[in-house]
Amino acid sequence: MTRYFTDEHEWIDVDGSTATVGITSYAQEQLGDIVFVEVPAAGASVSKGGEAAVVESVKAASDVYAPVSGTVTEGNAALADDPSLVNSDPEGTGWFFKLTLADPGELDGLMDEAGYKAFVAGL
Repeated sequence: MTRYFTDEHEWIDVDGSTATVGITSYAQEQLGDIVFVEVPAAGASVSKGGEAAVVESVKAASDVYAPVSGTVTEGNAALADDPSLVNSDPEGTGWFFKLTLADPGELDGLMDEAGYKAFVAGL
């Protein structure tokens, strides 16, 4: 499995033609305590860079963008009952949705972990 990152602070784990998407530790730290998450429904189409989910914290509401285009296969239902999973394990059990990749070539513009760490260090 390969993990990529966006400059909007999403991560995407890719395994073949399927992927899991969430927000980074940096993003959840900036948001503070997460109080609500809205994930896309299975079957929804998402476009690279388009709005795919919503996360609300005590500080602000933010959109979560799709790192790549594809069809959602599953939204993380656990986040409806326990949105704090995004704070406690943002790059694990706090994932937002899974999808089937429409165009694996879209991964080419994303950062690897070293690139993302350098990007965050420059903020």
